Amino acid sequence: MTQPRILILSSSLLTERMFLHSSFGRTIAGQAQVHLWTTSATNLEGVSGGTAGIEITPFPAVRPFREYPYNYLRRFNEYVWDFRLQPPSRLSMMRNVRDLEHRRRVLALKGPARLLAALHAERLTEAWLERLLLTCDRSPEGLARLRQLRPDLLVTTGTFRYEEPAIVAAARRLGIPVLAQITSWDNPSTKNRMVFRYDGYLVWSEQMKRDIEHFYPESRRVPVYLTGAPQFDVFFDQRFAQERAAFCREQRLDPQRPIVLYAMGSPNLFQEVEAIRYLGESIARLELGDVQLLVRPHPIHDDGRDLDPLRQLGPRVVLQETPQRGQRVAHRAQDEEQIGQWVNTFRHAAVVVNLSSTAAIDGAIFDKPVVNLDFDPAPGQPRQQLVHDLNHVWTHFKPIAESGGMWMVSNPAEMVEAVRGYLAHPEWHREKRRGIAELVCGRIDGESGARLATAILDFAAQVKQV
Repeated sequence: MTQPRILILSSSLLTERMFLHSSFGRTIAGQAQVHLWTTSATNLEGVSGGTAGIEITPFPAVRPFREYPYNYLRRFNEYVWDFRLQPPSRLSMMRNVRDLEHRRRVLALKGPARLLAALHAERLTEAWLERLLLTCDRSPEGLARLRQLRPDLLVTTGTFRYEEPAIVAAARRLGIPVLAQITSWDNPSTKNRMVFRYDGYLVWSEQMKRDIEHFYPESRRVPVYLTGAPQFDVFFDQRFAQERAAFCREQRLDPQRPIVLYAMGSPNLFQEVEAIRYLGESIARLELGDVQLLVRPHPIHDDGRDLDPLRQLGPRVVLQETPQRGQRVAHRAQDEEQIGQWVNTFRHAAVVVNLSSTAAIDGAIFDKPVVNLDFDPAPGQPRQQLVHDLNHVWTHFKPIAESGGMWMVSNPAEMVEAVRGYLAHPEWHREKRRGIAELVCGRIDGESGARLATAILDFAAQVKQV
């Protein structure tokens, strides 16, 4: 039997690393012809390690959806499903953010959407919308390249993003099977809807499988593979492990002092600078002893905005930077140096502080105590209710926040006290931290990439037999 030709789509640096820097490459090597179309192709030139002959090429050009009718109908479909399923996370975002941002003509869709939801017409609505969107040719280049490559299987990692559904639509028109990888634990319950139906799904854990089958009932009829979280394979790969002295030298840190890590989330949702300033000032005054603070911006949103005032806090407060600051988000990539920076940042931290982000999982995997903000640190706390909902209502984070595996703090003073407590007693909550990592990721052993490759090969063999 000839090797299957597999095409993988990536439109984010947080997805392509799962294929280029995990156990995926060595597992699939020699068993398939693998092509990767990525928006980061120009920044991956000369990439090494784990690629195993994966052919990397730039992503095809993609046109945006027209505002009317396509985007309005997509918003309408989301309202219908939200009113039918009543998802806590999305309803919270609707109340606290979307209703304040959407234009009146979008909000006017809520009335008829409630009616269709009451009639249980959500599946019919989405099926009709899917047929309409499949007629929209957003990427003539992608269609032409698919015809030329003729893959046996397409794997999409950006089902909730802008670029990849355009290529998925072209593949569907050509009869190419499509496998959807759900690349983060919060995606099923928080993101806008995936309108297209897929021939199979790749998820991390049993919990993610339950979420997919709840929010996307059609998924119950197709294979759903549990792989673990491939991006965390690098945490177990010794080639990324860096000696503390070398890491601290690169980051302008003192290797003799414990590192308090503040891992920032997206600035599009919360403004965290005041919390960092409060913590940094406490550390500069030696209120927590002889320690130092490393501030890590979100890797997608590292543009340095609003962080300059923190540079005045002295040598014990260090702002981490990435080489691609200022580049367009879709074009950024993570080479081995940046992967190593990410891994060793958490590996050498003593305590991790964050506001309800995946950084809590990074810390838990490395058995680092996690302090989680349960308050809006922005002046005036404009999104205090959203922070409360995220921690105590949202489907994906509520079990984590209320697990007892992290220290929840309701104001800056409590944040400092929690850091002080964990610095003195890093063993506190250790068993429950492990439970957090396992609940979110499923199996944590450095072999999730291998399971991902095995799942893709299994699915490719099935579709070739049809």
